[in-house]
Parts: sequence; structure tokens; C-alpha cells
Amino acid sequence: MPFKLKDIDLSVVLILLAFLVISTMAVHSATVNDPKFTNMAFKNLINYVIGFAVFFGISVLNYKPLIKAALYFYIFGIVLLVSVLMFGQEINGAKSWFSIPIINFDFQPAEFVKILLIIALAYFLARREGEPLHFVYDIIPAFLIVALPFGLVMMQPDLGNAVIYIVITFGILWIANIRWQHVVIGLLTAALFLGLFLFVYTKYHEPIVGFLQAQDKGHWAQRIDTFLYPDEVSADASYQVENSMSAIGSGSFFGSGYLDGTLIQQNFVPYPYSDSIFVVIGEEFGFLGAVVIFLLYFALIYRLLMIAHQTEDLRGKYVIIGVIAMFVFQVFENVGMLMGIMPLTGITLPFISYGGTSLFLNMLSLGLVMSIKMKTDDLPDNVV
Repeated sequence: MPFKLKDIDLSVVLILLAFLVISTMAVHSATVNDPKFTNMAFKNLINYVIGFAVFFGISVLNYKPLIKAALYFYIFGIVLLVSVLMFGQEINGAKSWFSIPIINFDFQPAEFVKILLIIALAYFLARREGEPLHFVYDIIPAFLIVALPFGLVMMQPDLGNAVIYIVITFGILWIANIRWQHVVIGLLTAALFLGLFLFVYTKYHEPIVGFLQAQDKGHWAQRIDTFLYPDEVSADASYQVENSMSAIGSGSFFGSGYLDGTLIQQNFVPYPYSDSIFVVIGEEFGFLGAVVIFLLYFALIYRLLMIAHQTEDLRGKYVIIGVIAMFVFQVFENVGMLMGIMPLTGITLPFISYGGTSLFLNMLSLGLVMSIKMKTDDLPDNVV
């Protein structure tokens, strides 16, 4: 039978409306005293209106043909990533954007490729029909699928989105019935590479920093040093993290009040409307405001987990888990980097940070989840 908008999960819609209000208020506070960012809160509202249109539009589509077209979507994503390296615009040291001046919009393909990668991995791994994954025929090909977009995004360079690709892969592999022996091998391999990286970076720190600076990527070394040696780096290198931690700490329990955050309103925190928007919440709404944000994320993830649990179609289940892995890591990384417990990256806070591409991708992802929820049992499961 046909499905209608009334069949969409109301709790998810209410959570998104709460994010809309919080995001717009935070963006307004972050930009109200900066003449370079006029009307950004209004633009955020416009982005949300478009985002909801995307959410509802995808929700009423049949998701199964979309997954059947996984290979074409994957190739399209690779073409986008190659194209942005050739013709893209460089912003903040990364050639990651297509600028569309007619509509005054910057499009970041690496964000859009996240959902294309989720669809591709779900399609590929679901062919096992829930049987334990084979290392050679399943796990290695899955990492080969992610390796190409990972490498292209690292060339921009965009470490944050590249790491998210790996997290998505691990999340889907986990739910796709990876053997525990392979999990142990993976953890040991990751630990080995991490240890080797730390050893080499520490032992050859100066040559590595010099090489990165020569390649105009000195900010990479600054971000790594800020995380590994916070007490030794220069004030400029630790500026964002130190001021973010000070602002969040000054918020105490109830916060300093809306539009009254000292460090935010005096522009001491870089990118308060995007990467650092959690600082606005922490300083002006305090611990209580942060708890509200985390409860909303918890409620959203809980609903997505329940939908995944009720979904019998493996491809749909894997897609939902990939979306969950993406959201969870982005929240953890964004908040963690502003509190000094994670390396500094350009990862935004889902549904709160200003940014059209990231918001549209997040709304599209949830629309796909809603489509799975409403249609997973409606059509024959014969698309493999």
C-alpha cells in the first residue's frame, strides 16, 4: 500500500525541530557581533527548510532501487571527489569545495560521499545474508571500497571526513557479522600502526614538520602537536582549543546567559558558528544546555537503533547502522576536540553547526532511514 508523510516517525521529526531551534539560536549568538556574517541565522533557517524538504522527499521514496544502484552512486561519488581536486575551490587550506555563485552556495562532495559509501557497503555486505564475513572475500574488499574515497579526500586534504569513512566501515562490518578473530586482528593492526606513527612522528618531528610546511600543510602538524604536546606548543597553535575549553568551563552549570558569553561575543573562539558551535552552548547555556544537546542526540540514536532492530531487510539495517556510526563519531569528535581529548579537525556538530552541505546530508540520511522504516516490509526483497 502507498505510504504517506503521516507514517514518518514523529519522535524523529520533533527532535529535528528541537535541533532547528537550538541551531538557529546558537548561530545567531555566534555571529551577531561579527559584521562578516550578517543574516547567518536566517540563512540557517532557510537551510533547514530545504533540509526538511529533502528529509520528507527521500522518506516517501522506495529505498530499495536506491540500494540497487549502489555501484552507480559509488562511481558518481568518486567522480565528484576527483572533480573537486581538479576544479574545486580551496577554503581553509583544503581543496574540498565547489562554489556555486549563482545561488551563493558552497558544496562539499566529501560530505555527500558519506551516504554513498554507506549505501555501497550495505549493498556489498548484505549479499552474505547475515553469515559470518570472510576475511578475503568480504572484509578486504570492503576496505578496498572505502580506500579510494579515503585516499581522494586525504589529498584535499580533509582528515576529518576521511576518518569518518573508516568509522562508517567499521560500524557496518560490526553489524554485518564480522568474526571476533578478525576484530582482534583489526584492533591489533590499528594499534600497531598508531604506535608506529607516534614513534616516527616523535623521533623525526622536525623533519616531518618541515616537510608539511613546505607542502603548505603546516596546520596538520599544529593540530597533532596541540593534541600530543598541549603544554609545549605555541599560544597560536593552541589558541582554538585553549579558548574553547576556557569558554566551556566558564559556563558552569547554568551558563552565562544567551548572547552574554564573553569569549564568544568578543570573538575569541574561531569558527563559533560551525566547528566550534558547541562552545556557544557550553558558555551561554552551561552544563545544563550541554546535557539537553546530548539527550537529544541520545534520543535520536535510540530511535534509529530501534528502527534498525525492527528492520528485517539486511541492506536497510546496514544503512541505518552506517548512519548511526557517522552521527555518533561526529558528535564525539566535535565535542572531544573542543575539550582537548581528541585531535582538532574540521568535523561539524550534526544538525547544530551552520553548513548547508552537512545539514542536507544529515537530513538526507535520516530521510533514507525513514524510507527504510516505512517500506522495508512492503516490497519483495529481491533486489540484490
